Amino acid sequence: MKTLLKLLIAVALMMSFSHVEAAETLNGAGASFPYPVYSAWAFDYNKITGIQLNYQSIGSGGGIKQITSRTVQFGASDAPLTPEQLNKDGLLQFPAVMGGVVPVVTIPSVKEGQLRLDPDALCKIYLGDIKFWDDAKIKALNPQLSLPHGEIMVVHRSDGSGTTAIFTTYLGEVCPDWKNKVGAGTSVKWPVGIGGKGNEGVANYTKRTPNSIGYVEFAYAEQNRLAYALLKNSSGNFVKPSFDTFEDAAETGTFDPKKHFNLWLVNAPGKNAWPIAGATFILLAREKPDANRKVVKFYEWAFNNGDKKAKELVYVPLPKSLKDKIRAYWKANGIL
Repeated sequence: MKTLLKLLIAVALMMSFSHVEAAETLNGAGASFPYPVYSAWAFDYNKITGIQLNYQSIGSGGGIKQITSRTVQFGASDAPLTPEQLNKDGLLQFPAVMGGVVPVVTIPSVKEGQLRLDPDALCKIYLGDIKFWDDAKIKALNPQLSLPHGEIMVVHRSDGSGTTAIFTTYLGEVCPDWKNKVGAGTSVKWPVGIGGKGNEGVANYTKRTPNSIGYVEFAYAEQNRLAYALLKNSSGNFVKPSFDTFEDAAETGTFDPKKHFNLWLVNAPGKNAWPIAGATFILLAREKPDANRKVVKFYEWAFNNGDKKAKELVYVPLPKSLKDKIRAYWKANGIL
């Protein structure tokens, strides 16, 4: 009887190990901006296919490094790479979803959507030129608020970040001082403030630091119940971050597959466009068509089945015309 029991246990273990070995895993790394929606898609995809998505939310800079060194099957970046960069490193690139970067604040008595900022005020805060919340510039934009004489704690990313690239590209476009003194990129030399790793880190620092301001992808603001600021857009209107204002910004973009879809969406025209919007991109190693097909199969599933979940998390799904361009791009590069 003991021998039979041992045999049954051994068989069960063998079956368990064979199941683990058979379970397929897609390994990716990069931007924390799309992590909430990729996680939601991965959960549903796993239920249907049994395939797991192991996605490391390490920032766009880390994702670019890992796919360049071929240690993952795909990288992810909110900062689109130029055709020259892609050709140099043998990479392909396509957008997966769009969203918005939002300024978030923790100020006593100020609730979400109450604080108004224009490009000049936001720029001066991050340059360190505006140091207190009751600065005359901010008070003029917010006559209805009782703002404290609290020193502003600026929070930014400490890691290489596509969210930072979107944010600093926006500041560089609307603020000549920022462009001249700091510039744009996944990593910059910040004039003031403290750094947090990932959107998660910035959200956590901002949430627990009085009189602070940070910038995060909108889903992180929602998850952490952070108060967002209204921003004055290029049409002169104060707009709030929402699916509709992100979508208005996204509709202004013309993505060109001949340029590997390289496009920024900051400071977009449009009455209701959110000014700090962007797409997030997937990076593939050109010479690995078999691995790429598995990755593309997941994103094709997401394009067909994931729009509802993306909208729930306040991301903007790609329009059908852009999805069709991406499918043609996959085919032209031997993936489909």
